Amino acid sequence: MTTTKRRFLFLQGPHGPWFHRLGKLLRAAGAEVWRVGFNLGDRIFWPGPGYIAFRDNHDSWPETCITLLTNYGITDLVLYGDTRPIHAQAAAAAQARGITVHVFEEGYLRPYWVTYERGGANGNSQLMGMTLADMQAALLRIDQDLPDTPATWGDMRQHMFWGALYHGCVALGHRIYRNFRPHRALTVGQEFGLYLKRLFLMPVHRLERRLATRRIRRGGFPYHLAILQLEHDASFRDHSPFESMTDFLALVICGFAKGAPRHHHLVFKAHPLEDGRVPLLPEIRRLAAEHGLQGRVHFVRGGKIAELLNDARSAVTVNSTAGQQALWRGLPLRCFGAAVYAQPDFVSAQPIEEFFAAPTRPDSKAYRSYRQYLLETSQIVGGYYSATGRRALLRQVVDLMLAPLDTYEALNAGTAAPRQQLRAVH
Repeated sequence: MTTTKRRFLFLQGPHGPWFHRLGKLLRAAGAEVWRVGFNLGDRIFWPGPGYIAFRDNHDSWPETCITLLTNYGITDLVLYGDTRPIHAQAAAAAQARGITVHVFEEGYLRPYWVTYERGGANGNSQLMGMTLADMQAALLRIDQDLPDTPATWGDMRQHMFWGALYHGCVALGHRIYRNFRPHRALTVGQEFGLYLKRLFLMPVHRLERRLATRRIRRGGFPYHLAILQLEHDASFRDHSPFESMTDFLALVICGFAKGAPRHHHLVFKAHPLEDGRVPLLPEIRRLAAEHGLQGRVHFVRGGKIAELLNDARSAVTVNSTAGQQALWRGLPLRCFGAAVYAQPDFVSAQPIEEFFAAPTRPDSKAYRSYRQYLLETSQIVGGYYSATGRRALLRQVVDLMLAPLDTYEALNAGTAAPRQQLRAVH
């Protein structure tokens, strides 16, 4: 494994110290590493050498990026997510020059794995062009041993803490990085305020969530679960057919009203990081009343999804990774956006009213093959936000980044590295 000529350029990463830790380990392996920072949060979380501040207007970023790639002789570009404008522009420039693009994302199998791919993630992933037959053929080269999937998320407080700290630093450094524009619609100050509000209201929301979940589970009625996402998340924003989450709510409630048996109920489960920037509950109540569904539509604020999935009859989502928790349980699943797991063998393509009337079950054997393929390729044990999760991730991911073949190619070639066993990492 040769690293003497590898030169890595990092852009923006997950909130917290993980990118900095990753850069240090790459240097220890013999590579050269730089990081471009666009705000004070980026600078605070990259305290070591190799920091390059970008303070110009974002319109000049594409030209500056090409200059950096050329002048530093960059061989590898490292991103967290590939759809925010500065990342998409950099990835295009890098790929045009034969530079390897390493993309990290939240795990397709959350929460105890993260996603590492080359070229793109989510709707830009290599998985989007693969068939289940391709994956099953690659799996013939290994001895399959399926680890158990944890039924619950890790502690979200760490994610919220690093997010609040990051946005606080960004706000404090506004005068230094005057031209910084966040890739989301809200200002940095608004983002910071929402993070703090969510942290302070966690006890209230937890009680509210427990009461709502208890009412549903003790209600004795069949129900279908709608898994909601963050409207500003890249998966929803860039890989779905909806302009807003309200559009998805309207589709689901209308389809439920037309197709579901009259004694069935519908439960909307909010994302664990939902912060109230979208008025979900008022919209759900309005649409339920409009379709005569009072008393049959419920809303659960954030939290863990396992309890609700265990008793559900089916699940619908745009393209949430939580859809895989439904498939793991053998539940019928209908998704509407581009998703790496949207294989016809186990994701329904029925019209929504027909799905609520009589949902088709997934081929569970086919899904197990798909899940095993992910665990042997793009899913790495660990996490970005806890010290334990970062240590677990670093033990494997640097070797994967330095390897000549990406994880998909390595499995096809029969040279895939052995994977770390799953332990509690959050």
